[in-house]
Amino acid sequence: MTVTSHDPRTAAPVSVADETGTAELAAVLRAAEEAASVLATTGPAERRRWLHAAAIALEEHRDELAALADAETALDLPRLTGEVGRAADQLRFYGDVAAEGSYLDVTVDEATETTPRLVRVNRPLGPVAVFGASNFPFAFSVLGNDTGAAIAAGCPVVAKAHEAHVGLSVRQVEIARQAMTSAGAPDGVLQLVVGRDAGAALVRAPQVTAVAFTGSQAGGMALWRLANEREVVIPVYAEMGTVNPVVVTRAGAADAAAVAEVASGFVGSFTLGHGQFCTKPGLLLAPAGAGAADAVAAALRDADPAPVMLSRAIATSVGTGITAMLDAGAELVERVPAPDAANGAPAAVLRAPVSSLKPGSRLLEECFGPVVLVCEYAADDELADTLRTLQGSLAAGLVTGGADDPQARELVRVLSGKAGRVVVDGWPTGVAFTWAQQHGGPWPATTVPAATSVGAHGLARFLRPVAFQSVTDHWLPTEAREDNPWSLPRRVNGRLPEAPQGQR
Repeated sequence: MTVTSHDPRTAAPVSVADETGTAELAAVLRAAEEAASVLATTGPAERRRWLHAAAIALEEHRDELAALADAETALDLPRLTGEVGRAADQLRFYGDVAAEGSYLDVTVDEATETTPRLVRVNRPLGPVAVFGASNFPFAFSVLGNDTGAAIAAGCPVVAKAHEAHVGLSVRQVEIARQAMTSAGAPDGVLQLVVGRDAGAALVRAPQVTAVAFTGSQAGGMALWRLANEREVVIPVYAEMGTVNPVVVTRAGAADAAAVAEVASGFVGSFTLGHGQFCTKPGLLLAPAGAGAADAVAAALRDADPAPVMLSRAIATSVGTGITAMLDAGAELVERVPAPDAANGAPAAVLRAPVSSLKPGSRLLEECFGPVVLVCEYAADDELADTLRTLQGSLAAGLVTGGADDPQARELVRVLSGKAGRVVVDGWPTGVAFTWAQQHGGPWPATTVPAATSVGAHGLARFLRPVAFQSVTDHWLPTEAREDNPWSLPRRVNGRLPEAPQGQR
């Protein structure tokens, strides 16, 4: 059996890869298990060297990889070329986070007359299964945030190739594996499986200790169920798309010019990547009388997008999603016809009374693609009631009239209870990989709301704290030893001394 990717513009086949068989998967898992013991005893600065080597290799193959990605995804060369650079920078970032060392949270309580000596440290879980996204073939794929964070944390990765860009998945892993093993990493540090059956078997495999996934709610929940049916249940960190709301305050829509500016920014955000971002804003809540829906429709006409979706199934779901929202009580304000392409899809603006946003309504569910809903609120109480009905989301936006906006403070508080990231006077598309980033959110945005799939804290998903009581020092893991050979920051007796900055 094989997996074939197709050009979204023409439906012509692009790449073919053999599905991973049972014997091959067993060999992959053995190699990952062997690599896990090596990674767990390798200093974080060494793992940083491996990740930096993979980053350099990606950049050296930038043009080749971007061209292959464009053939399989139709996301256009300028964006994809830039995304290769982002993926390389992500790998460097996670390597640097590991080398800094605070992710290990080494904590020491010295013995007293009444208590024994305790040393607490985060330890890597072991092999991690990574399921990459279709819509970010580099930044969230087989060499994306999940893979970078897992290896940085000391866990080997077995990635599943995405069917939409299977050729690119294979080639990226080839390039990165060669670079990392040349830099001294074990052979099993990064491996790939192909095919849905292999992916399911990977989740069931006893060697796998955690799953990271980016994609649809249906896909994430399928993996979550598989993991919870195992004899030994493992965590599934699934980042799943939801409606990301944007609220415009009365001061933020003070006049026609302000509304037009909001509409232009909104259209630019929800059509970015043909509406195939997990952070795409899908719902705009504007004050009554602002004319927001008509302004967004006008801005969409001016933008004149030509959405070509990643797969025929996604393209079809855009049309069925629009129909379902109309059936649920929405009104069509503007529809830009689908372009003449194999996976072409329409773009649309709909509106509905804010009172129609009730629990269970189709209007509160995501339509993955360049489709948005605009609703108007008449009073603060009505807006507050509406926000309480919304599902959890990855991000929420707030457009204000400035620092003195009387609605803003309370809305920031309310939105923070619904989203993992609150964006003020900006748009949620675009997720920086930084120390303070949170890319996760309440259910159903993610399966683990406390986790993040982007940023320094993403390493925590692949670690487990262990306390060592009265253990002879040379029996401890290297990072927990009293002489601190890797120069890691640590808390001793509740205090953080002037901490070394890890191996440099």
